[in-house]
Amino acid sequence: MKMILLGAPGAGKGTQAERLCKVLNIPTISTGNILRAAVKNGTPTGKQAEAYMKAGKLVPDDVIIGIIHDRLDEDDCKNGYILDGVPRTIAQAESLEKAGIRFDDVISIEIPDEAIMERMSGRRVCEHCGASYHLVAVPPKVPGVCDSCGGKLIQRHDDEPETVKHRLEVYHKETEPLKDFYAERGLLRSVENQPSVEATTKAILNALRR
Repeated sequence: MKMILLGAPGAGKGTQAERLCKVLNIPTISTGNILRAAVKNGTPTGKQAEAYMKAGKLVPDDVIIGIIHDRLDEDDCKNGYILDGVPRTIAQAESLEKAGIRFDDVISIEIPDEAIMERMSGRRVCEHCGASYHLVAVPPKVPGVCDSCGGKLIQRHDDEPETVKHRLEVYHKETEPLKDFYAERGLLRSVENQPSVEATTKAILNALRR
């Protein structure tokens, strides 16, 4: 099973990828993680990426695709994988095709912008241990205080309303067109976000069985 997870920021792609990789017994390939690993391991493409990152520049698509290609050649990807966070644009999707990287399914998690705004604006993290909370779904026992270490709970910049709004605008402009791109290839499976994480996982697995 070779698949892509699509969805707006805050749609729950990371959470679902973690759950699906355990059920399907295939690895999740996160762009950020493999970039850091490639740089740490000093691979040829990792060294290229590091040069751009040290210069404060965005890593070009061809370098990112090269790092993904190297990662997908590793033994644990022989039975499949889940791509999370890439492709982000039509150009990246086309580059993946040119590199000979093919997929069985593309899952798009559908959730209204209003629900994402509400979900992300309620997130809080401990500034010391990094534990995550949500003011409604997973509140701390004491408001503003981490259950685990007693640290102060803060709102990340990425979760501030204006930042979330901007990220959604970028998603709709640059990433959402991928749904049509993969629909034309008969790969797209749209899944409505469910009331619980477990129910959404079940909906995704049902879509993959169709």
